[in-house]
This record gives sequence, structure tokens and C-alpha cells, in this order.
Amino acid sequence: MKKTLILFLIILALIVFYFFWPSGKRSFDQNKAFVVEVSDNGTTFRVRAEQKTVADFLKKNNIKLSEKDFIFPVPEAKIFPGSRVTIRRALPVTIVVDGQKIKLDTFGTMVQDAINEADITLSHADKVAPDKNMPLKPNLDIVITRINFEEITLEEDIPFQTVEKEDNTVLWRKQEIKQKGETGIREKIYKITYTNGKETSRILLGSKITKPPVPQIEVIGTKIIVGKTQTGAATWYENGDSFTCASLDFAQGKYLRVTNRANGKSVIVQVNDSGPYGKGRII
Repeated sequence: MKKTLILFLIILALIVFYFFWPSGKRSFDQNKAFVVEVSDNGTTFRVRAEQKTVADFLKKNNIKLSEKDFIFPVPEAKIFPGSRVTIRRALPVTIVVDGQKIKLDTFGTMVQDAINEADITLSHADKVAPDKNMPLKPNLDIVITRINFEEITLEEDIPFQTVEKEDNTVLWRKQEIKQKGETGIREKIYKITYTNGKETSRILLGSKITKPPVPQIEVIGTKIIVGKTQTGAATWYENGDSFTCASLDFAQGKYLRVTNRANGKSVIVQVNDSGPYGKGRII
């Protein structure tokens, strides 16, 4: 047991001596192969290396970079065992927005990253294709459709109605306007949707009458003034659907009341012709 303890202490002393005893700078042989870890745009793999610089390592392993790609350490840096080379590829994408095409080389991984790098602000209603959470790929076209909303109030005329009434204080068939009509006003509130600046939808949210229309009241006279009277025979006369007659004593356009003396019934007719010429006939 005592020998085992002594052996353990000797080994421990050798380990401490090896690691902590000052022995100057340690060095390694760069001519020997060693392992380097590479992260290329998120894909990680290990490669055996013998080169002295990052640039030599990339050339040997046919890892090509574009001008805008990011690499760390820089190509001129020396490479050591355990080194990690990180490469971020700049992806060329095009963003179509607000009537223009923005070409961008992005280090992002998602569509939203490219939009952020282009300093484009989106509203909650804007549409993005492909979706903002989709991964980027080279030469991707990202289309942003602007969606805006607006509420407007429009005034609409309400036509007035015309009401006809008979008035026995106005001469027969004479027309007069007793009350002039006035157009009313209705307010309508619309929600308008604009897609890339053009109206694509209009929805009526509500309406109210702010000024009621005023009806126009027109009167037609029924007053008859009895002037000259005649008694005699009447002839059959027809001229369309209107009540008309011919007369030699009354001018055309005059209204006459014709009464059947046998039954007392009357009708109002308008003179529109000259006649009759038979003896004893007055109309």
C-alpha cells in the first residue's frame, strides 16, 4: 500500500514538472498534418491540413470565395492545429418593393434578414413572397406587396320627391310650385384598400343622412270660372287619349266644361280644333 502511494506521488510530480516547469516556448511541426475545423455557411466539417496559412489551406481544399464572402481568420493568417475557419457566404438576392428592384448581397439566412439589411420597413399588412421565415438561396427574388388602408367620408345627393296636389283656388289645369324641392345629403364612410398604391377594395362601413331632402309640392288647378255658356248638340270627336274638342266660338287651348243635360254628368275638354260646321252643333 505504501509503495503504491509513493508511485502515485512520483507520477503526479512528473506531470506537474512537465506542464509547469519553465522550459521556454513550445512549438509544433507545421510540416506534419493536423486537423482543422471548417464552418462553411453553417455547415461544419473537419479537414486534415499541412498548409501554413488560411489561403493555402483554402486553395489546397478547393474552397473558393467570392469578393463579398466573409472569412475568419483572414486568408493571410497562419493556421494551427485546432484552428477553426469560419466562412459566411454572401448570397445575391433581389428585393422588389415600391416600384424598384434592390440588388443585395446578404449574409443573412432568412428572408427577413435580407429585408432588414436593405433597411426596409414593413407594415403589419404588407405581404412578402417568399414568406419572411423562409431560408434564403442564391439569386432569390423577394417581392414585397404594400398594403395600405384608408377611411374616407363621401357626400351623396339624395334626390327630392315631387308631390302633386289639386288646388281649387288655382285655375283649371294651371300648374304652380308651392314648395321648391331641395336635394338632401347622405354621408357614407368607406374603408379603402390600396395594393401597391392602387385601390383594390372599397367597403361601406356606414352611412347617415346629414340633410333630409325637401319634397317639391306642385299644385294643379281645379278652379273653373264660368264665362260664356252655350246650349246645343255635340258631335263625336276623338284625338288620341286626351279629352279634346273642336269649337268655332272658343280659341284653341281653352278648357270647356261639357254637361250632358240628360243626366247632369260633366267632363272637361280642351279645344284643339275648329268646328263643327253642322247646324245646331256647338261642339
